[in-house]
Amino acid sequence: MRVVFPTNENEGYLSKRGAHFGKANFYTVVTIEDGKITEVEGVQNPGHSTGGCGSAVTNIMGLKADALVVSGIGGAPAQGFANAGLPLYFDRSSVTVQESVARFIKGELEKSSGQGTCSSH
Repeated sequence: MRVVFPTNENEGYLSKRGAHFGKANFYTVVTIEDGKITEVEGVQNPGHSTGGCGSAVTNIMGLKADALVVSGIGGAPAQGFANAGLPLYFDRSSVTVQESVARFIKGELEKSSGQGTCSSH
């Protein structure tokens, strides 16, 4: 399973998570197999200024993601991921990707029902 975490740095699973998925500098892609991290890849966020939040959805989907974990997200991109069939999870407390992965594996993260958490989108 490939899980994407927006991050502001490219430090593997020790990366600090980005507060806003579309404006994060990187996407840290973590492959999880049998409850363990088997691969970590940092990918620079190409941005979404010309296509708005729709480009951000396309960027994430291009990573062949099985899930996305964010701190917050606007309604339009949340619905875009729901329409694309990508499970979206909220983690508002973990500082690093490593902490968030542990919570994801334990099933402690809230799964989105397609609703956003930010009103600015």
